Amino acid sequence: MSDKVDTESFKQFDRLRDLREDHRDLDYLIDALSHDPLVDQLRIRRLKKRRLILKDMITRLESALIPDMDA
Repeated sequence: MSDKVDTESFKQFDRLRDLREDHRDLDYLIDALSHDPLVDQLRIRRLKKRRLILKDMITRLESALIPDMDA
């Protein structure tokens, strides 16, 4: 018997973990910057857009990892 390990799945889980960490880090950064009245609002908007892109990537990857179930 040959037991094969699906390394691609592990890579996807690692990628998902990294994306979630990046998203969380952006949350903290945006929160910290939003309390500073001297911060550039354009920078905050760009960070929020980047955070949204990360969220979309996370959602797509999660969807790809969840097997389709027949109802």
